[in-house]
Amino acid sequence: MNPRRKKRLTLAVALIAGVAAVASLLLYALNSNLNLFYTPYEIVNGKNDTGVMPEVGQRIRVGGMVTVGSMKRDPNSLHVEFAVHDSAGGEIIVTYDDLLPDLFREGQGIVAQGVLVESGKLEASEVLAKHDENYMPPEVAEAMGQKHEKLDYSEQKPSEGYQY
Repeated sequence: MNPRRKKRLTLAVALIAGVAAVASLLLYALNSNLNLFYTPYEIVNGKNDTGVMPEVGQRIRVGGMVTVGSMKRDPNSLHVEFAVHDSAGGEIIVTYDDLLPDLFREGQGIVAQGVLVESGKLEASEVLAKHDENYMPPEVAEAMGQKHEKLDYSEQKPSEGYQY
């Protein structure tokens, strides 16, 4: 084999090895930052369409309805604990140590992101409350040519609306 051909072959092998190393590092970084979405039923019963099940210590997202009557607040801190359930019958406990969103209510849909600390318990780092399915931001309503009405809560009696 002549020296020039050997040099090209060495360069090609080094290039392929470098691309493979970069690709494997990229896949590893993406996998460690991946937040998979689960329902309470999938977490409790271990069934998921993708076949990927959450492990204790894994960062995940869970979505469902806040179970009415399940909220427990610590009066001396921001710590709150509540149950989240879904229509399939699964229920998990979510703990959170920060201010809850304004739209958060029992019986309301939420998405919580955090770490699974045990089989049926999530320690949330973020809680997102869902808007009403009829809600549309004013900009979107204008873009779609729909009439946008602002709601007036000033005439509402204290017994109407949300209760805390």
